[in-house]
Amino acid sequence: MLKLAVGDQGPQEEAGQLAKQEGILFKDVLSLQLDFRNILRIDNLWQFENLRKLQLDNNIIEKIEGLENLAHLVWLDLSFNNIETIEGLDTLVNLEDLSLFNNRISKIDSLDALVKLQVLSLGNNRIDNMMNIIYLRRFKCLRTLSLSRNPISEAEDYKMFICAYLPDLVYLDYRRIDDHTKKLAEAKHQYSIDELKHRENLMQAQLEDEQARREELEKHKTAFVEHLNGSFLFDSMYAEDSEGNKLSYLPGVGELLETYKDKFVIICVNIFEYGLKQQEKRKTELDTFSECVHEAIQENQEQGKRKIAKFEEKHLSSLSAIREESELRNIEKMILECSADISELFDALMTLEMQLVEQLEETINMFERNIVDMVGLFIENVQSLMAQCRDLENHHHEKLLEISISTLEKIVEGDLGEDLPNDLRALFVDKDTIVNAVGASHDIHLLKIDNREDELVTRINSWCTRLIDKIHKDEIMRNRKRVKEINQYIDHMQSELDNLECGDILD
Repeated sequence: MLKLAVGDQGPQEEAGQLAKQEGILFKDVLSLQLDFRNILRIDNLWQFENLRKLQLDNNIIEKIEGLENLAHLVWLDLSFNNIETIEGLDTLVNLEDLSLFNNRISKIDSLDALVKLQVLSLGNNRIDNMMNIIYLRRFKCLRTLSLSRNPISEAEDYKMFICAYLPDLVYLDYRRIDDHTKKLAEAKHQYSIDELKHRENLMQAQLEDEQARREELEKHKTAFVEHLNGSFLFDSMYAEDSEGNKLSYLPGVGELLETYKDKFVIICVNIFEYGLKQQEKRKTELDTFSECVHEAIQENQEQGKRKIAKFEEKHLSSLSAIREESELRNIEKMILECSADISELFDALMTLEMQLVEQLEETINMFERNIVDMVGLFIENVQSLMAQCRDLENHHHEKLLEISISTLEKIVEGDLGEDLPNDLRALFVDKDTIVNAVGASHDIHLLKIDNREDELVTRINSWCTRLIDKIHKDEIMRNRKRVKEINQYIDHMQSELDNLECGDILD
């Protein structure tokens, strides 16, 4: 059906015959009309990746689906179907005109991705709640709305409510909204609109804050030091440490723990700030490298263009001279000279490319050494700071063990002046039990520190390896492409000369 539709809607007459003979690729189709075809399910449209206009009206479609790959779609008509729910439009970010007229829709939602939406037709559906209008306020480009023949269109305040809450709307139910109506609507609903705007502003501010936090976190991840600008790592050490949390209620441990946390967080913040500074240095190094590569390629291309321009000027003159020459011997001599010029140009262009390859190889190798050294130094310093975290943990462990054993002795002697929580007192059965509890807590803490260090080292090494591999692969691809371009150009020049030679000799 799709092939038939594409063929019927394609070029006509001679162009159409040629298109039918050679075939029309679905990816080249910009407009597709599939109305009145008794279609029950939207399917097999994934190949129409460049489609701009899709007409699916007057079918028996029950669900919006199968449109995921139509990201370039601008106009979509799904009117006169059996659709009950708006869905399946999340990838249609370029859609400007959507018609869902005459379906069974009762709620306006799931249109959030349609940021460019200008025209929305939802007439003759089952929409009965005016709150659906509030949802449409997020579409800043919406200018035309049709909701006629829905239950809400029978409401007394229907037009005024829409004009007040959608002030940028130009057409409602295909009639232009005059300025007088807009002013009346605004005055009538001013209090409610002001209150709604206040809530929207608060929500927008919240969304902007969340977006800023996400962007900040992404920046920290790029530097491999996310969540190290506070107590996150320290808190994670105790999140799964039930024994450590119990032991924190021992007399004197609270103050000890507070001092430990303060010193631990200072080291984490040092790692975080150092990581951000090193990321800036790596970025500067990469930007400088990219600029050097770009300049080298540009300069080399300019030299190549000058050589080609000089060659073509002489070559065109030679071809004209050959065409005007009548002596066969002179023609053969001039053709040989042209052929020699082509070979000379080939050698010159290939020499330029080889010089560029050597220049870029040296630049890449220098960059590789620099970035590997920077990453190595970063890892070394981070590991040194992480070692300080372990030292703090070891010191805390020793102090905690001392307090625990001292508490056990007081319990045995009956000298403990404070009551302990039942779950904590259960650890003080004997020395082995309390030593094991303190040791288990210590092991969890060290494991968390080790895992965070290993994660950082693994990720930055992986990033460095991928970056260097990509740079080398990109250079190989650039070289192959350039060599192919040179060969194609030289082959074209030589072919042109060969055709001229045959023609002149025959003449």
